[in-house]
Amino acid sequence: MGGSGSKSKGFWPFSGSGSVDDPIKDGNEQSLSRVRGFPGATPFVFTRRSSMFFDEDGDLAHEFYEETIVTKNGRKRAKLKRIHKNLTPQGIIKLDHPCIHVDFPVVLCEA
Repeated sequence: MGGSGSKSKGFWPFSGSGSVDDPIKDGNEQSLSRVRGFPGATPFVFTRRSSMFFDEDGDLAHEFYEETIVTKNGRKRAKLKRIHKNLTPQGIIKLDHPCIHVDFPVVLCEA
């Protein structure tokens, strides 16, 4: 869902602060509490960027096509042409159920 990992180098929001009272050093490596390195971050994702677009009529879809008539060898044939212009992205949408961030370093299930 979203499929985007962390793009910036050197920033890992789920890593420990490096202090002495860090839970990772106490042996509790898989804590789902608030992130220690970045105080406002959680391992959950509540929003994502939508892959859908609005056209000039206000219709919402992943792709838009228009029908064009092509004349070849005296025969008229209908062909679909994809529209790339005048499309507005839907933007950020709220997820129905929170997801776990792709960079969260916790084993959820060991079989």
